[in-house]
Formats: sequence, structure tokens, C-alpha cells
Amino acid sequence: MLLRNKAKDMGETGVKGRKSGWITLLDVLIAGLAAAVLIYVYFINTDNTLKMFVSLLMAIGLSVLGFVYYRMPVERPEREAIAKLVLLNEDGESVKEWYIQGETSLLIGKSSGQNEVDIDLADAEYASLIHSEHAVLNRSGREWFIEDIDSESGVGIQKSGRGPRDKQEVEEPHKLDVGDIVYIANTRLLVK
Repeated sequence: MLLRNKAKDMGETGVKGRKSGWITLLDVLIAGLAAAVLIYVYFINTDNTLKMFVSLLMAIGLSVLGFVYYRMPVERPEREAIAKLVLLNEDGESVKEWYIQGETSLLIGKSSGQNEVDIDLADAEYASLIHSEHAVLNRSGREWFIEDIDSESGVGIQKSGRGPRDKQEVEEPHKLDVGDIVYIANTRLLVK
């Protein structure tokens, strides 16, 4: 760790996947020294005790490295947070957007005199198939879930980069990810 921090101070580029010249030089020197020691111990030296000792050290070192590598936490790229829903037309072009960041629960449907919804699809092409209270979006932590509220025409989800849409069970929450397409009846909402 100290060597790594020192190398950063000496001018590491900071570009992912590239090392500075100093780190590369140190890596080459360490590899060369290790190769020279192994050649001496196993090919030039005739003392079997030294060979056994170096073999034991190598076995212990490899075991420690394997253990550390196995126990090291895996850095997973943080998933993009869902920020908005985009109403798509037949050609897949954006018609309307709703920013949902910071919200916890949103009702999807059609607004009327007696009923107000958060995501109003009254102007959508297939509005006649959408119920006044069709589905609900709920956030739990950083994740969003959609739930069909017993609608006749249903809710479907086409997962990002995957095949056909899946019709969702009524009153069963389903997790959404960025890139998913939500079908409210035949109306498409892109999750961004």
C-alpha cells in the first residue's frame, strides 16, 4: 500500500488500466530479481535444504496471496439510479417525461375530476385501455418496484437488452432497472 501511494506521488497517470513508468519499472525489477533467485536456488545451488526452504516460502506466499485474493471485496460498478420515466410513441421517440428522483411512491393511471395520478397517461395513444388507477411505483432504498393494481389490461416489463415483455402478476411488486420498458396496457414507458 505504501509503495502504491508513493508511486501515485511519483506521477501515476490516473487513467484506468494504465500504469506510470515508475510502477512498470518496479514491476520489472521485482520480477527479474525473483527469477534470478529462483534460477540460483533450483539450478545453480546444490544445497537441498535451501531448495526446501524456498519451496516452503513459495507455498506459504501463494497460499496467503490466494487467501487475500479470495477474501478481497469485489468492486461492483454502482448501478445507475433511476431518475425518470419517458413515454414513448410507436416509433420509440420520447413524447413526455416524468422526473421521479426523490419520490417514494407514484400512482400511474389517468387523471380525472375525482382522481389525480402522479403519472398521467390520459393523453397516451392507448389511453382507453388504461385504468384511472392502473399501477403504482414504489421506491425502497435506491431500487424501484412496479405493481399492477388489479387492472384488466395489465402491466408488462421488457427487461433491458432482453427478449419479449413479461406480463406481471397483479399486486406483486417487480423490480425495475435503468433501460427497462414498462407496458401499461400497450403504452410504453422507458425507465431512465
